[in-house]
Amino acid sequence: MGDPAKKPVVKPVEKTADPIISQIGDFRRYQFFFCALVFLSKFGTGWHTLAHIFLAAPTDLVCKTANVTDACSDDCKEYEHDTSVFQTTIITEWDLVCDKRFLASLSQSIVMMGIMFGSMFFGMISDRFGRRPAFLSCCYMQLICGLIVCLSPYYWFYVITRFLTAFATGGTMCTSFVLIMEIIGPKKREIVAILYQIPFNVGHASLAIFAYYIRTWRWFQFSITIFSAVFLIYICLIPESPRWLLTTGKVDESIKILEKIAKRNRAPTETVRPEIEAAYKVLAAKAPSKKGNLWDLFKTPNLRLKTICMAFDWIVVCMVYYGTAQYISKLGGDIFLNNLIAASLGIPGTLLCIVLTKYLGRRITMIITNCISGVALLALVFLIYADQTIQVVCAIVGLFGASVTFPNAYLWGGEIFPTVVRSNGMGLCSMLGRVGGLLAPLICDLAHYEPWITPLIFGAVSAIAVVATCFLPETRGQPLPETLEDGENFGRKPAEGGK
Repeated sequence: MGDPAKKPVVKPVEKTADPIISQIGDFRRYQFFFCALVFLSKFGTGWHTLAHIFLAAPTDLVCKTANVTDACSDDCKEYEHDTSVFQTTIITEWDLVCDKRFLASLSQSIVMMGIMFGSMFFGMISDRFGRRPAFLSCCYMQLICGLIVCLSPYYWFYVITRFLTAFATGGTMCTSFVLIMEIIGPKKREIVAILYQIPFNVGHASLAIFAYYIRTWRWFQFSITIFSAVFLIYICLIPESPRWLLTTGKVDESIKILEKIAKRNRAPTETVRPEIEAAYKVLAAKAPSKKGNLWDLFKTPNLRLKTICMAFDWIVVCMVYYGTAQYISKLGGDIFLNNLIAASLGIPGTLLCIVLTKYLGRRITMIITNCISGVALLALVFLIYADQTIQVVCAIVGLFGASVTFPNAYLWGGEIFPTVVRSNGMGLCSMLGRVGGLLAPLICDLAHYEPWITPLIFGAVSAIAVVATCFLPETRGQPLPETLEDGENFGRKPAEGGK
């Protein structure tokens, strides 16, 4: 016979304005396990987004024709690639040199385009058909397409399969974050949402380690893709978001999942059904259950303003982060060490973001970090002919500011958009952020004409982002808006005496 004393102790859950969190707790055992699982998907996003650094690593071209030094001149009849550092890259594989040099950069532009469209597409799929099917689809698509890249016989086959891999990667970024945001309570939401960026930073930094030991591009691509096989366990372990089920009228399904989570969290289960059904009645009374779409973000004035300002912040942070990282990496030296140092900067920046957003809030933190990037990069405009060490310090400070802004943008965006259009909103922001990422290398290239143009543009857009941030409401400690009406009213200053 079982000893009654050994039965799991049921711990009451603090009741809040959020009906979901009131049943399962703010952040208990199940949420920890769930987040650890979903965090695994973030390593792959760092690897596939930035793998181009080593897939198309620069290789010297040596002319074999006597008395000719320029391998791209008409006088050079024979040349060879320097394979002393990398045995093969896509440049040596398909001879992307001289008049075909632009094809290497084009392949990465198409990757960023794939991430852009993927985040938007899977964001809409997630809001329409559910978080789980969208998330699983992009995880498995990333695995399959990433492995096919390794077998590419032609350049354009490589480009298409890299686009498809990036398309899935963009979806993974968007849907995985929304899944986490919808199951964590407000007390731990900022910490978890910010720590969610750490696997991306680690993935970015570890690319240098993969590339150091694997000097052929096909095996390098295989090594960063095969890890995604772990996603097969997601079929059994990742449930649908109970919050999405509730807001779309699938109350029974939401209750069943919440009861399982409550049991694992040792929370009371007998109150789940009556309280969730009561919460749905209140929700249904406010607005009929509907699945949102992209255009809903722009139909009402307050939600439209918040969408535009948040999207602009995303464009700026992607432009400044990727652009400044590239700017630093062009300083020469060891490609492995340079990449490792630049990528590692994101880790302390992300950890600092936890402290700042917790004690200062999202808005003040965003203003401060954009100011740091803006001031450092605008200072670089006037120090562009100063000692190189001073230039590097300014650029590193600018990058560090952006590394704090990045996780804050994820956190804040996930809290501002209401549940029925959260994936659409985050997908839109991520898509426009990739536009910033696409523009970043082009802005860096302007330094060939005037070296001060690049830091001027990055610094100026950071300063403009400070102004845009002032129009966004603080979300720290607030329940997530659920309906479009909630999203429109949230942060509106006039009425109700001010919250």
